[in-house]
Amino acid sequence: MSVKDVKKTSSIAWKITSSWLGRLFFSFLLLDICLILLTVAGWCYTQETAALGTWEPFLHRSFSLDHTLPIWRRMDTAVYSFQLADGPVYTAAAGDFFQTARYLFTVLLVLELIMILGSITPGLRKARHALRPLNEMAATAQQLSHLQDEDRFRDLEAAISQISPNRPDARLATGDRDLQGLEQAVNSLLQRMHESYRQQARFVSDASHELRTPIAVIQGYANLLDRWGKDDEQILLESIAAIKSESDHMKKLVEQLLFLARGDSGRTTLNPQHFSLSNMMTEVWEESCMIDTEHEWVLEAAEPIEAYGDVSMLKQAIRILADNAAKYTLAGDTIYLRALQKDGQPCFEVQDSGIGIASEDIPHVFERFFRSDPARSRQSGGSGLGLSIAKWIVDKHDGFFEVLSREEIGTRITVHLPKPPQNQQKSD
Repeated sequence: MSVKDVKKTSSIAWKITSSWLGRLFFSFLLLDICLILLTVAGWCYTQETAALGTWEPFLHRSFSLDHTLPIWRRMDTAVYSFQLADGPVYTAAAGDFFQTARYLFTVLLVLELIMILGSITPGLRKARHALRPLNEMAATAQQLSHLQDEDRFRDLEAAISQISPNRPDARLATGDRDLQGLEQAVNSLLQRMHESYRQQARFVSDASHELRTPIAVIQGYANLLDRWGKDDEQILLESIAAIKSESDHMKKLVEQLLFLARGDSGRTTLNPQHFSLSNMMTEVWEESCMIDTEHEWVLEAAEPIEAYGDVSMLKQAIRILADNAAKYTLAGDTIYLRALQKDGQPCFEVQDSGIGIASEDIPHVFERFFRSDPARSRQSGGSGLGLSIAKWIVDKHDGFFEVLSREEIGTRITVHLPKPPQNQQKSD
């Protein structure tokens, strides 16, 4: 490859890295704004409850500044005032708070800047690695430029120029047997690019759809509060409860998205060790009995079973399966948690007598945002990401799932883990 081509590839890598750093910067900026608003709101809440003994939503609130001072010093003399209707006016000096907050957020901004600057080199390295197939194509194309057969070169150039990157069925076809290797390499690259784009577009679309629903509910109840919540206590309480519920759902969804994003980027590491699978199932059973009293939880883990893996990760996978079983099982029915061995391999199992899964849906239940019954899943509070997280965890442990389900009868999900390595020292 010529020096000119190397410089061009480096320029593309830098553009990709710059775009990613820009998105990271705006993400930090949005996060900082949210933190500032939450910090100020929390301080105001503390001052109001200290003065009134309880928090009152309907207060006259205001900040006053000394406008004779320079702009950068006005916040040091800020005074926060609040008043009940026809009641006394309470004031609180906010200068010390804003000084402390300014120092803390300055430190935070410096740390974020260090993180952004520290991401430049790894980002360039990853971008260059991703562009390696293009470099190889460029090298191959350069070799083809030296072919003596000008007609063959023109045919290849015409075939490449006719490729439409926006078409999912785009293929390179020259009809020349000597160029079949190049055709296969280009077509394979195009297929991977289209598949990656399709998955990314679907993931972004599904995530946007899932986030749009709770945001719409919160906005609806906020409008309801604005219209009638000030005078109707029942509407006020109902709206606050609904907003809290949707906020919790949105928080859980964002946490699941972050977990999968960190996993896809390779930033989630496992800490494997020897542990008792029977004891782990017992702990999950005890938690389930305490949290969910509407179902009968039965534990079957009599014999001690040893396993090897990340304890917290595998425990999270078991909780996901147990929570999923509880969502789709009628109150009063039984859910079984088992620890067992099959062919010398440690396994854990969750079985319910719920609504079951259609046979055509079983191959897709671990896909992100997949729901066999979207309406019923939304009523149960599911996001469609729990089983995807469980599969990621099990895959990282070189395990696999065995799913047996019948509609209106129930579902049994068994997770098979590899045999514990004998050369590892057991942990206490």
